[in-house]
Amino acid sequence: MSNDTAHWVVRFSDAADADLRGIAVWTSAQFGNVQAKAYVAILAAAVDALVDGPTIVGARPRPDIGRNVHSLHAARHGKRARHLVLFSPTMREGVATIEVLRILHDAMDLPRHFKIGDIDPA
Repeated sequence: MSNDTAHWVVRFSDAADADLRGIAVWTSAQFGNVQAKAYVAILAAAVDALVDGPTIVGARPRPDIGRNVHSLHAARHGKRARHLVLFSPTMREGVATIEVLRILHDAMDLPRHFKIGDIDPA
């Protein structure tokens, strides 16, 4: 699939949505609401960057996890982050689409915690 598309549509799976909510709740409980909002904003910036397609700087194919699965580290613009956005570029009804599959901590054993069969894109 080419990256010639001007902007890609970015969609969240139910699992990715649950991941983001869980990260926000955990961060709030550990570090407070202000830090949780700041961290979710960093994650959102990483997801927002995917509108430029699957070959943006920092994105890479992850054949160790699954066919057509890519990852993007969430750290953006000097802001630290410890999560990876796992995604799959697809054509959906003729529209270039990035399916955000999961948002997982970068210390996780990703092949163990990511099962392609568990993902149901929303």
